[in-house]
Amino acid sequence: MHAAYQLYGGALFGFAYRALDDRQLAEDVVQETFVRAWRSPRGFDPDQGSMRTWLFAIARNGVTDAIRRRKVREAPDSSWDAVSESASGFDPVDQLLERIQLTEALDRLSPQHREAVVEVYFGGRTCAEIGEELNISASTMRSRLYYGVRALRLILEENGWLVQ
Repeated sequence: MHAAYQLYGGALFGFAYRALDDRQLAEDVVQETFVRAWRSPRGFDPDQGSMRTWLFAIARNGVTDAIRRRKVREAPDSSWDAVSESASGFDPVDQLLERIQLTEALDRLSPQHREAVVEVYFGGRTCAEIGEELNISASTMRSRLYYGVRALRLILEENGWLVQ
């Protein structure tokens, strides 16, 4: 990893900095890129591409995650407000109604399913991040997310709030 960092660290930092326009965040993305690469060395296959290409793909994912997290942090009141404003039209009454409907539907989910849906879709986090925080596998989190979204869709359909 040290040799890879010496070869590609500067280019990765430049890439992340241009995308994020934030020096500290770009440094964090580069560090996370090498941590992810170190944790998953089997992800690199020289038959599919160069190490540089592999590291840039990891960095691109890190930049995307950083942008999502920044958007959530910059939301006016909460991530709920940001979701409602971006998901609906310009009518404030419609926005309020959608927020109420979504809140009621989320309240009917189990705590584990609600946490997965809220953290991934509204918090911009990955299943792997949440799983690591909760000390469970990423596949368990993906399962919770899948069944949470499925249950949420059924609740919204039952109440006539979701038109297919």
